[in-house]
Amino acid sequence: MDNEDQNLLPNILLFLLKFIWAERNDWFFGVDMGIYHTTGVSPLVPVVPDGFLSLGVERHKAGESRKSYVVWEEAGVVPTLVLEVVSLMPGGEYDTKMTTYAKLGVLYYVIYNPQYWQRDQHQPFEVYRLENGVYQLQMGEPYWMPEVGLGIGRSPYQDGTVIREALYWYSEQGKRYLTPEEQLARYRQRFGELPEE
Repeated sequence: MDNEDQNLLPNILLFLLKFIWAERNDWFFGVDMGIYHTTGVSPLVPVVPDGFLSLGVERHKAGESRKSYVVWEEAGVVPTLVLEVVSLMPGGEYDTKMTTYAKLGVLYYVIYNPQYWQRDQHQPFEVYRLENGVYQLQMGEPYWMPEVGLGIGRSPYQDGTVIREALYWYSEQGKRYLTPEEQLARYRQRFGELPEE
């Protein structure tokens, strides 16, 4: 990790999911966590995306936190979505990692590259879908992923006194899911302070 966004942005998505899917236990979102798999040169060498979402697995495996994501210990369930935030030093997001995720069978591959997109001759935000073993660039933002039941896209994020860009989940209608802080602020605007307990 060589920039703050590689940790911050996946964590925003994770904490939003904890709120959106609070009643569900069939998903796991990993941040900067190794995925061990058998499609590479060795099952001992993981690929480490900035963020990934797996569906159909326990949120807390056996009630515990995962140290890593081991595909063969997850009944062969590979992540449905992988996120890479591009670094100052190119990290293979558009070639070696893309090939690895395709071989692994990751359905959606999201590359966020707001700073170096011109250098890399790509767009700042790209969503790829795996079709017949090859990633195809998708159009539209926010981009709706029916297999996930969520869309993904960019929007401003209030970080203290600074407004910056972040990634968010969206509904099928293209409505952005609000963070708990945003929902609280809207409540206070509408009704005033929260009542005392």
